[in-house]
Order: sequence, then structure tokens, then C-alpha cells
Amino acid sequence: MASYDVIVIGAGPGGYVAAIRCAQLGLKTACVEGRETLGGTCLNVGCIPSKALLHATHQLHEAEANFATMGLKAKAPTVDWKQMQAYKQDVVEQNTKGIEFLFKKNKIDWLKGWGSIPEAGKVKVGDELHEAKNIIVATGSEAASLPGVEIDEKVVVTSTGALELGKIPKKMVVIGAGVIGLEMGSVYARLGTQVTVVEFLDHITPGMDPEVQRTLQRILKKQGMDFILGAAVQKVDAGKTKATVSYKLRKDDSEAEIEADTVLVATGRRAYTDGLGLKDLGVELTDRGVIQTDDHWQTSVKGIYAIGDAVAGPMLAHKAEDEGMACAEVVAGKHGHVNYGVIPGVIYTWPEVASVGETEDTLKKSGRAYKAGKFSFMGNARAKAVFAGEGFVKILADKETDRILGAHIIGPGAGDLIHEVCVAMEFGASAQDLALTCHAHPTWSEAVREAALACGDGAIHA
Repeated sequence: MASYDVIVIGAGPGGYVAAIRCAQLGLKTACVEGRETLGGTCLNVGCIPSKALLHATHQLHEAEANFATMGLKAKAPTVDWKQMQAYKQDVVEQNTKGIEFLFKKNKIDWLKGWGSIPEAGKVKVGDELHEAKNIIVATGSEAASLPGVEIDEKVVVTSTGALELGKIPKKMVVIGAGVIGLEMGSVYARLGTQVTVVEFLDHITPGMDPEVQRTLQRILKKQGMDFILGAAVQKVDAGKTKATVSYKLRKDDSEAEIEADTVLVATGRRAYTDGLGLKDLGVELTDRGVIQTDDHWQTSVKGIYAIGDAVAGPMLAHKAEDEGMACAEVVAGKHGHVNYGVIPGVIYTWPEVASVGETEDTLKKSGRAYKAGKFSFMGNARAKAVFAGEGFVKILADKETDRILGAHIIGPGAGDLIHEVCVAMEFGASAQDLALTCHAHPTWSEAVREAALACGDGAIHA
């Protein structure tokens, strides 16, 4: 029986980061993972492979739409789907092997197999039992489906199946207009698929700034994606090669059907804790199956911690990473902290969408007086030069103190630009602080400065 200071169950972004940080802090660490490769959903069948396909298909769009305008004359490229899949898989392997190297470098034992916790202080992997002074549950999440919808990962797929379809479908229905649905939908729309998004709510990207929602929907529609909003999916009848989606419009209860070669179910994810034996241990779960923890990520059982998608909060890889590092600090007897008010969210469509902090809706509901500074990318020289003038930056600041409360960006490189605001918010900066900071010209980041200026006397290039 091997003995460790810490055993982490799950090697996704939360788990592998927690394991590495524990090892860096001098703790004897092991990590349990049942997949053939490390990295969890994110690296294997989530964030990383989807970004590879988003990148490849964006290059296709650039070649089809903008090359000729720039004087790049050539025949339109053709898509070799098999090669694109091979490129995606190579990207995945580079990343997963990178985590394996980091485990070896930090002397972390990879306990291969699926783990369970028969009692506090013990982790069972296969037939082997291991002792641990501390256990960190980082088992992540799985795709959630709908009643009346059966997943086969061939015709009716989750994001996992959508990443490895045997061929490019002619028609695709995406159920759910959240991050996953819009990202994968845009991949296939660029590849020539007729994509229709069916969403229960009356808007896309739930929880985001309403102006961003409207702008993104308009741009994606222009790119060829259709939207049916306010529609409740009743069932999906799937055959060997096609499926029919039946839905009811909420406004008048009228029913309709739509046929597709592929149906992508992108209705969110749920915590995955099956097989751990948590209930028998007395670990408290919520009604939704999420593990309850205190402010230090410890569960109701001493010595057992939980992080990432298995606990409350946004199901984001970087949120899991932050919790992984902070939890490791706590286990090592130090102080771990996560600022949940400054966790950015990104949608990797083109243009990208990014947000952090408060929205105008949340500020209005809380009764907090605020001001909004907005700047369009049409006023940004770099954006116009690369056919990326659509979208804007919006910064929200306290009306009295000018402290930045949130930001919402739709435009080129939004997923990178948002972190300038994140850093400012971590230091309690004002919009004026950001506005008075010199930004290189010509860069997309100047749009962020201009939005900050707009919180004061006004933007320069508006």
C-alpha cells in the first residue's frame, strides 16, 4: 500500500494543476486518471481540440472571404477533413504529452485507472489501495442531455462526438446557444454545413451582456447560422443517418420539426462524481449533484477536498486551475485564495466574445450607480486593417469612485484583451487608471483604452 500526502482524483485542468502545485510545495503527490492520456475533457475532447478546429476553419474563411481583397490570388482551398482531424489530434497529443512530462518533472505518480474513496484517507484504484493524508476530488463534468433525447455520438452527439464526425454534415441542428453550441456550430458553418441553433431562451449566450448577445447573433447570422429562439425541444427521433428535432415555440405553443444529418446537444454540463462513493462517505452534495465545500474547498468530510466542475460555480477550465492552485496551498498549510468576481469568460467564435465582472443587468438589479464607456472596433485602425471592425468594448465603472466593475468585449482577440481589465480589477483600478496607461499603436488593445476614456471625458477616436 503506497502512502501519499495528497492524492488528486482526476487529471483535468483542475486536477493536474493541483497535483503540480502540491508537488512544488513539497508534498508527496499522486494523481488518479482513468483515461489513456492526461488533461481531462479540456485537453482531450474539449477546449483544445475545439480551438484547433476553430483555428483551421477560420483560416478557411479568411482564404474564401478576404485573401483576394488583400491581393492574394489563388484557387479556393478545398477541405481535407481527414487531414484536419489529424492536425487536431496532433495538437491534442502535444498538449497531453506535455502534462505527462510535467508529472515526471515534478515526481508525481500517475495512478492509472478509475478511483474511488472507500473511506477517508484511502483511495482505491483498480484492486490497489493507497493511503493519503489529503484527497482532492477533481473529477470534472459530463455533457447533460434533455428528456426525450438519446445520445449515440454518431447522429445525435455531444461536443465529444461533434469533434470527430466521420464526415462534414450537410445539415446540423445545435440544441443550445451557449458557448459550446456556438463554437462548434461556427466550425461547421465555415465548412459549409447549414447550421440551425435551437435555443429555449429568447436570446443566445445566457448571462452575457444583452448588447453583446444581439451583436454576436447578428454577426453569426451573417456568417450563415440560423437561430430559432424561445423554442423548447420535445424530442429527437434519430435514424442511422438522419434525425428529426421536434420543438414547441414558447410564445404560442405551436409545434414544428426540423431535419438534420447531425444533432449536437449542447445544453450544458453536470458534475461527474459517479463511482467515487461520496454518499457512503457522508460527503454532502447539492440537489444538482454538486459537491458542497467550505471557503477552503474542504468537503463535509475532513481531509477530502473538491474543486473545478465538481463544485459550484462556472464550469471553466481556468476557474478549475485557480481552485487547484489555491486548494494545494491550503493543503500545504498556506493561504489559498480565488477571486470569483474576476473570472473571465470567453467564446472563441470569430469575432471572439469575452466578459468579466458585472453586467449592466446585474448592476441595475443591485441598485448600484454606474457608468458605461463604449468604443467600437470600427474606430480602431488595426481592426479595420484585418477585416475585424465589427464589435465593441464596453467598460462598466462605479459612478462615484470610477472603480472598474466589469467589461464586455466582442471583437478581434477579445479573449486576450479581457485580461488587461482583469489585472486592473484585481488591483482595484479605476477606468481613469486604464485610460491614462499608454497603449501601443496600432493594436486592438487601444479599443480597451478608448472604452476607458469613454467612462470619463470621452473617447478620442469615436
